[in-house]
Amino acid sequence: MAAPLTRIGLAGLAVMGQNLALNIAEKGFPISVYNRTTSKVDETVERAKQEGNLPLYGFHDPEAFVQSIQKPRVIIILVKAGAPVDQTIKTLSVYMEKGDCIIDGGNEWYENTERRQEAVAELGLLYLGMGVSGGEEGARNGPSLMPGGSFEAYKYIEDILLKVAAQVPDSGPCVTYVGKGGSGNFVKMVHNGIEYGDMQLIAEAYDVLKSVGKLTNEELHQVFSEWNKGELLSFLIEITADIFGIKDDKGDGYLVDKVLDKTGMKGTGKWTVQQAADLSVAAPTIASSLDARFLSGLKEERVEAAKVFKSSGVCDILTDQVVDKQKLIDDVRQALYASKICSYAQGMNLIRAKSIEKGWDLKLGELARIWKGGCIIRAIFLDRIKKAYDRNPDLANLLVDPEFAKEIVERQSAWRRVVCLAINSGISTPGMSSSLAYFDTYRRERLPANLVQAQRDYFGAHTYERIDVEGSFHTEWFKIAKQLKI
Repeated sequence: MAAPLTRIGLAGLAVMGQNLALNIAEKGFPISVYNRTTSKVDETVERAKQEGNLPLYGFHDPEAFVQSIQKPRVIIILVKAGAPVDQTIKTLSVYMEKGDCIIDGGNEWYENTERRQEAVAELGLLYLGMGVSGGEEGARNGPSLMPGGSFEAYKYIEDILLKVAAQVPDSGPCVTYVGKGGSGNFVKMVHNGIEYGDMQLIAEAYDVLKSVGKLTNEELHQVFSEWNKGELLSFLIEITADIFGIKDDKGDGYLVDKVLDKTGMKGTGKWTVQQAADLSVAAPTIASSLDARFLSGLKEERVEAAKVFKSSGVCDILTDQVVDKQKLIDDVRQALYASKICSYAQGMNLIRAKSIEKGWDLKLGELARIWKGGCIIRAIFLDRIKKAYDRNPDLANLLVDPEFAKEIVERQSAWRRVVCLAINSGISTPGMSSSLAYFDTYRRERLPANLVQAQRDYFGAHTYERIDVEGSFHTEWFKIAKQLKI
């Protein structure tokens, strides 16, 4: 007797694919899995047995894999972005039929998703690009899911996604139909950009507390654990507290101190900054976190530079300031929170700008809701963001939401103290500093941009507008200046 058909298929069984497949099976949906490297298939089948005889069926052959799924077939692809996705689609689509659906769950560039949607539509297939956040643990136990593309395809698997996604009390499953085209991938990309900003800000808080406040790892563990009970309650603060508590298994002391200070990256943060530039949206916190990663990569150069500046006596005054430890901890907490508001504001503005450009009609409050659980940037703070957009869907910037504006004003003295202390101590805080500069620029009615525009008109006849008369003007600055010098 032939085996009953499964409800869904998943191709690509690296860490994320394997865990998501087991999650789907555990929620009661029989699933077929396939991987080019067959050992991964066997490994996943074995895990399904061990983790409770889950209804997961492995296939070594792509045709048998596709045929094992009930129609209309839905196949999730979780392979490396770019050419491997095209290759997998090519391999599987040969055996797929009109009305079947492909879902790309990788960190893909949104335009690739839109290109593939058009290409498979010619074969009569539906397509979704779905951001999946939460890492290994999230994929297995409940990620945040950001599907975009064919609404018809979303409806096929809505019941599965609602069960598989992270569940947050009071606000429901962390999944929503994001919008048309490549919007799911775009939103996931910006989520990762915000994540870059968050991680950099936390690293700066750590640097100031350790370098200036002289906190030990044990004290840092306590501070971050305490912070995770209040307004900063989040996945990233929680794991940071954990990291400070872990001893080195290969020697004395704590493991965090033995980790090389070079940060890797996969590219989504870079894409976010490029998109911000393309859309003329200021995203300085996210950009500075990307720059910090670039600079961290120059380890050998930094070691040499440290020698140069040590011998020239530049660093003698640094980090020797006497500080009130408790006051510093409280100030850094407030500075971190205020900076974080700016980072999220930049990300949300970027999503809105793209939504307007593409006609996606994205709901910012709903995106904040689905990020409340499962994903890397999940935080209690996202509830505040959702409420801000509920209060005003057309909110120009999170900074001017009455609640957030009040919180920033209350924290700005602490924020300024931390940035000044860091500067005077020679500790770089690019994320906190650029967040503060973003706030200070945004809240000022008049900026020195009048001078920049005057310079542009002087050397390039770019014209300028006036504050007192309508229209465009050009002045022969050079001639007038020459006459004045005679």
